Amino acid sequence: MNDFTLTLLRWFRENGRDLPWRQTRDPYAIWLSEIILQQTQVRQGWDYWERFMRRWPTVDDLAAATEDEVLREWQGLGYYSRARNLHAAARQIIAGGGFPTTIEGLRALKGVGDYTAAAIGSFAFDLPTAVVDGNVYRVLARHFGIATPINTFEGKKEFAALAQSLIPEVPVSSGFPLGPASSSCSGVAAAYNQAIMDFGATLCTPQSPHCGTCPLMETCAALREDRVGQLPVKLKTTKVKERRLTYIYIRCNGFTAIHRRPAGDIWQGLYEPLLTTEPPRGAHLLRRNQKHVLTHRVIYADFYLWESAERPVLPDGYFWIPEQDIDQYGVPRLIEILLEQLP
Repeated sequence: MNDFTLTLLRWFRENGRDLPWRQTRDPYAIWLSEIILQQTQVRQGWDYWERFMRRWPTVDDLAAATEDEVLREWQGLGYYSRARNLHAAARQIIAGGGFPTTIEGLRALKGVGDYTAAAIGSFAFDLPTAVVDGNVYRVLARHFGIATPINTFEGKKEFAALAQSLIPEVPVSSGFPLGPASSSCSGVAAAYNQAIMDFGATLCTPQSPHCGTCPLMETCAALREDRVGQLPVKLKTTKVKERRLTYIYIRCNGFTAIHRRPAGDIWQGLYEPLLTTEPPRGAHLLRRNQKHVLTHRVIYADFYLWESAERPVLPDGYFWIPEQDIDQYGVPRLIEILLEQLP
């Protein structure tokens, strides 16, 4: 076993995070955690994982839910395509007779890419496949001094090969301590993958890494060459666009109007108040230029309250609901913010 991997495993044994989805080999619980933690910090994702596990404790339960129910439970996490893919994949799994146990089978699930397939495969089934996520890119780039951009074909190929080469070739029966007592690790791939991810998340962090207490400091190329802040390298390829939206919350005798956002745009499948280009006369401005940042765009929204004694004619697709029932519908975080402005 190389010194890099051995050091990580020893560090992990003493410092690995105690996370509930690491205390099980259930592929459903592990898969759910991995989908939730795509684009989400552990602290926030933990609550959602527990909520989903309470409401839908098995993949059969999740598959039997409606998409609306899943989106409503997901509300606040953002990147709602993850929730739609999660629900679709649950039905794939049931239709296929259970969880796939190969990397190829896992990768075929909706919303599961190389990283997620490797994570589920190693954590649930002891498959010797290395994970490569943002934490792994950062640790490897800094320690080995790699300046190849991580979002290029060449970079992805180089880092994937390096990560795979570092998976320790140690039999489970060797007696080598694989992880903290709280971890259900029974394979070296799982232990190594969890170790390097925790190392990047808690020690080799994007900002202000703890280089002075790092057990790899003596062999770290970035630290030796004063390039810690420059690695990993990522090319800027996407231009951020601005978008402006105007919403009208209609209040009419205890009812309001909403519609479900269609496919092909942001927030597909979620609900929102009346979207318009011009507020009606008499509407009261509640909030102007509420800024909301998405991955590749910035949204500025104006929010109006229109109190009407009679129901106006609604555009196609809108319908009336009691105001008290609005919490039963999944809405984007922006709409949550705007609804908080209501008197």
